[in-house]
Amino acid sequence: MKLNFRKIAQGWGLKFSNLDLFKEALTHRSYLNEHKDWPLSHNERLEFLGDAVLDLIAADYLFKNYPHLQEGKLTNLRASLVNTDSLLEVAKKLRLHNYLLVSHGEEKDLESSRPHPLANAVEAIIGALYSDGGLKEAQPFIQKYILKKTDSIIKNHSYKDPKSLLQEKSQMFLGITPRYKVEKEWGPDHAKQFRVAVYLGEKQLAQGEGFSKQNAEVAAARKALEKKITNVS
Repeated sequence: MKLNFRKIAQGWGLKFSNLDLFKEALTHRSYLNEHKDWPLSHNERLEFLGDAVLDLIAADYLFKNYPHLQEGKLTNLRASLVNTDSLLEVAKKLRLHNYLLVSHGEEKDLESSRPHPLANAVEAIIGALYSDGGLKEAQPFIQKYILKKTDSIIKNHSYKDPKSLLQEKSQMFLGITPRYKVEKEWGPDHAKQFRVAVYLGEKQLAQGEGFSKQNAEVAAARKALEKKITNVS
């Protein structure tokens, strides 16, 4: 499928003087292995730049708009806005999986690869916008797709680490500290995956998966928080 990059950018409300920057942002390293004639580089340098730009704009926005929040909360809130899950939400809204240039092999595992190419591509797009037009071009994209979630994150306390929040709630309502147990691990050493269950007492509350035990524990805690802790006995 031949992509019309200018049309894609316009559909997302983006303007590029140098369209090659946008093309590069959508080029995964694996794509170059199968397309030796592709004239551009992969998106990792733009990802590096976009990561820094995103952190700066998010920090500036939070500092100016939430003067009542102390440094610790601002740090946690920014982390919630710019983490992989948040970036994957953006990728889903943009249907980025339809446009990211990857190898055939990588395409099959696009949803489970690590580091996540879709989240990285969102940062690369931010880097491309900044490289093309500075902060005035990058800021509207970040505002539209990322910063607008801030009030909802604060309202739902989702800026807190899920494991810490689950422990607070379980101790408050039940006087019980959650415990985590690895139920399964699989995959090669360089991409091992884990399934972890979280228990309150002897009751399994939820399971989560991730590419590390810590990530799987966080995923399990996040799912557990969707349940009513007061109903667990």
